[in-house]
Amino acid sequence: MKPANTLLAQTGTTIFTVMSALAMQHGAINLGQGFPDTEGPEDVVRAAAAALLDQRNQYPPLTGTPELRQAVAAANARFYGLSIDPDSGVCVTSGATEAITACLMALLNPGDEVVLIEPLYDTYLPVVKLLGAIPRLVRLEPPGWALPRAELAAAFGPKTKLLLLNSPMNPTGKVFTQEELDFIAGLLRQHDAYAVCDEVYEHLVFAGARHMPLMTLPGMAERCLRIGSAGKTFSLTGWKVGYVSGPAALISLVAKAHQNLTFTTAPNLQRAVAYGLGKPDEYFAGLAGALQAKRDLLDTGLRRLGFATLPANGSYFITADFSSLGFAGDDVAFCRAITEQAGVTAIPVSAFYVDAPPRHYARFAFCKQDEVLQAALQRLERWVASRPLTASP
Repeated sequence: MKPANTLLAQTGTTIFTVMSALAMQHGAINLGQGFPDTEGPEDVVRAAAAALLDQRNQYPPLTGTPELRQAVAAANARFYGLSIDPDSGVCVTSGATEAITACLMALLNPGDEVVLIEPLYDTYLPVVKLLGAIPRLVRLEPPGWALPRAELAAAFGPKTKLLLLNSPMNPTGKVFTQEELDFIAGLLRQHDAYAVCDEVYEHLVFAGARHMPLMTLPGMAERCLRIGSAGKTFSLTGWKVGYVSGPAALISLVAKAHQNLTFTTAPNLQRAVAYGLGKPDEYFAGLAGALQAKRDLLDTGLRRLGFATLPANGSYFITADFSSLGFAGDDVAFCRAITEQAGVTAIPVSAFYVDAPPRHYARFAFCKQDEVLQAALQRLERWVASRPLTASP
């Protein structure tokens, strides 16, 4: 028979699926997958339940219910001073992953070049390649995750169509500074390029850092598509409600891509998210504060056990260097070993790079209940204390 899609056929099972299956097999505490283990705000969930009974369960508008589009526009103005037209400047999607795909479909032609920053979320590269575009990779190096300005500038050229920017960043927890964003904006202007801005962790930023959308910088509003996620903002990842904000000319293309992907998203969930985006400032501040406390709990515990932890100013994740523990294998072997032997699962950071990745870092998710994090640390402590660290066979 004729071969199917070559790229998809050659794409293996994601490391997240592999490690989660291994965690289930061994009864491990799963700090690999980045989703909370508690429900989101009860009032938002109740709003979704009530909306199921309001006789509006048929197809909502392609670009989203009026309530949610207005709420997204209002949130842009409230938090960042951005002026977004709710009728022409917002498109609601079935999750941020679909939003990323729709934005890339809206902007890319075969042969266009896309600047991507490693370590990167695993959806980015396959979608770029499926669209026939050419990735240009620039890597951030641990432990500081500093933006390599010369390398970034060298990645731009005459064929550069866009930069895909993730801030706050998965898996590093990096929040790009205003100076870094100013430099990026200068490159976009110089090369007449766009930016697709994955900002799903926008409200999960900790003390000492501040999230600043690239879209807020001079001359960037017409060049940027900004992606948000109700799943991350309200700890309701299974709802799969995302939203894209941007200039009308680009949003109209995102909507056409969205039409050919999922067409629309559950209307009761959209109306509940609209309600949630109107919650008081205390909710959003409390969400970040609670996560920061969890980050600190896990960070302190890992350092006590001998890990060297890296800065994490946002998101759900903290990266830990295990090289000082004397483990003989790489990060894949380490994450397998602690899953099988300690009963704690993490993700090898090498999975977020394409070539020659660093091999002694693991990503732990701290968006879990405190008692779960404490139990994971206790398991790791027993493992570190009880046996010499060797690579899992």
